Amino acid sequence: MRVVTEPFPPVISEASAVSIGKFDGVHLGHRAVLRELIERARGLGVEAVAVTFDRNPLQLLHPDRCPPALVTLERRLELLAEAGLDAAVVLRFDEVRAAQRPEDFVDEVLVRGLGARSVAIGADFRFGAKGAGGVELLRELGAAAGFETIVVDDVGIAGDLRISASRIRALVAEGRVREASLLLGALPSMTGEVVHGHARGRELGFPTANLAPDSVGPVPADGVYAGWLIVGADRMPAAISVSDNPTFGDDVTKVEAYVIDADLDLYGRIVEVEFQDRIRGIETFTSIDALIERMHVDVDRAREILGMPPVVGA
Repeated sequence: MRVVTEPFPPVISEASAVSIGKFDGVHLGHRAVLRELIERARGLGVEAVAVTFDRNPLQLLHPDRCPPALVTLERRLELLAEAGLDAAVVLRFDEVRAAQRPEDFVDEVLVRGLGARSVAIGADFRFGAKGAGGVELLRELGAAAGFETIVVDDVGIAGDLRISASRIRALVAEGRVREASLLLGALPSMTGEVVHGHARGRELGFPTANLAPDSVGPVPADGVYAGWLIVGADRMPAAISVSDNPTFGDDVTKVEAYVIDADLDLYGRIVEVEFQDRIRGIETFTSIDALIERMHVDVDRAREILGMPPVVGA
């Protein structure tokens, strides 16, 4: 998949079928739209193109209301490529783009830039300054410009409510990461740099990789999780703590991943931590020995969840 970023050439594609959106997480709802897009593109013999943004528009318009991204932009583009698209166009969402009239957006991006023949969107699609444009306006503009507008119905699981990034974030915030993964189509995760902590995990026999506070991804509810740590091409089983460490009187929530049966030097590396299932909530322990005993239990439970063989002699 080719990725096109600004400044764009006058013509990005001679003829294409297009979908437009933030595509945060490229969840199952997005994938339903993309399947429709790709099928239509193949039928027309044109490129299948996703138009997305370099950030959530709320980051510029209402930063106080901007939710955490489900994935990094780099990961979003990887997921779009995996969906089978031919190209992705990344728009820079700045003051100029935010003030653009819906009619001008269609003319610049869809008509002149992409030679759109078909545009696939969700039922709640909005575009242009202050979200002034919707499905009906896009249909009208498309009819005049020569492209069709396809509206893809909301997607749910077993008749459940529609799949959305906000629902996925809400589930993660409650610690319901397994349920979130069913809507996301992947395990919820966080991506960031490994930074130095208090080294308590190492002192307790469980050295952890501590994620930087500015890591990308929604932070799950406080608790202990079974999951995975990914660095480069390596995906390793992990027991993960999300906590302000009440036993030690800390007051800042930290995400710490212990790679099971490994002691790795990951400081300064960018890693991804995936959350597969919640083991328990956070407890305050009356002694360090009690904490260590419970950590062994947690790691054994993580082994079980992740399909690892038990420790011989344990």
